[in-house]
Amino acid sequence: MHIPSDLSGATGTNRTRTALRHISADDDLAAITAWLARYADVPGTVTAYRKEAERLLLWTVIQHGKALSSLTHEDLLVYQRFLADPQPAWRWVMTTRKKPGRASPDWRPFAGALSPASVRHALTILNAMFAWLVDAGYLAGNPLSLARRRGVARKPAVTRYLTHTWWEVVKTTIESLPADTAREQLHAARCRWLFTVLYLTGLRATEIASTPMGAVFWRRDTAGVERWWIEVHGKGNRTRLVPATDELIAELARYRRAHGLAPSPYQGERRPLLLPLIGHEKPLSRGSIHQIVKEVFALAADRLRVRGAEWHAQADQLASASAHWLRHTAGSHMTDQQIDLRFVRDNLGHASLATTSVYLHAEDDARHEATQTRHRLGWN
Repeated sequence: MHIPSDLSGATGTNRTRTALRHISADDDLAAITAWLARYADVPGTVTAYRKEAERLLLWTVIQHGKALSSLTHEDLLVYQRFLADPQPAWRWVMTTRKKPGRASPDWRPFAGALSPASVRHALTILNAMFAWLVDAGYLAGNPLSLARRRGVARKPAVTRYLTHTWWEVVKTTIESLPADTAREQLHAARCRWLFTVLYLTGLRATEIASTPMGAVFWRRDTAGVERWWIEVHGKGNRTRLVPATDELIAELARYRRAHGLAPSPYQGERRPLLLPLIGHEKPLSRGSIHQIVKEVFALAADRLRVRGAEWHAQADQLASASAHWLRHTAGSHMTDQQIDLRFVRDNLGHASLATTSVYLHAEDDARHEATQTRHRLGWN
């Protein structure tokens, strides 16, 4: 990105005028890069934060004609309304369903208007960025710190998940994928395995992309029962054990056989958990995983639409779903089956385990049994 010198922020009106600074950045782009560098070991966070910082920087330079370090609170109110309706659309919004590469002339910063929840999320990220730039001594003040705050905190509610009806339609869609050619057979097998992992484990897309087959292993519990687990390195570089139920292990064997592999992974196997259609070594990117999920959701939405006009609104919602919806779906459906909330929390990695938990094998085994018994996918 090349920014004109008068909009680079080198002389921004909100720049700190004192010599006390904790970063060496002399312009806005360098300052944002320094902020993003703090999250270099968390790729998913870097991607999300960079996207919001980039959108703001592009808007303020190209459309608003100001340096980012000159923005006022009023400017950011204008930007907040812009997020809800990025205009002119020809400049800001992509016209294709498939995301083109950044080098493509069809690339745009937005796929469409952001929902109110997405706007709030974007501003939360930007508020954190501005606050850090103030703490770093780069900015004199945070223009978002004046944002109106709600007097009463709302109880958070997860709304982005698949209902049981939608989930059945998604399963039927996957089971009906074409399998006339060898490539179609591998693609259908990959979709089935991907959705199996997302639903039965609640893993994030980034975790699936970074987990090798060798992370699936078994150990005997105190009663001598063989139990399978997946060792996952998750958000914040924290490691957790996720139950690999008998159903999931059977699906893994089915998936591996489709690729001509032995049914069970071996210790230390570096093949990715989700295999490419050609070759077995290179893992799919987080974006590729999202694209596969989106394509399946689009097909499932079409199935809903043919049921009649009364299903069109639900079909539109399903078509807008992403891979992360399946993580919420896994958690929601686990609680629907009355699995202990502590087990759900540990399965999804919402909280780090206490240091002494490495000794609590009996509790781990109870979590495995509860997950395996009550949280099932049920392929036909």
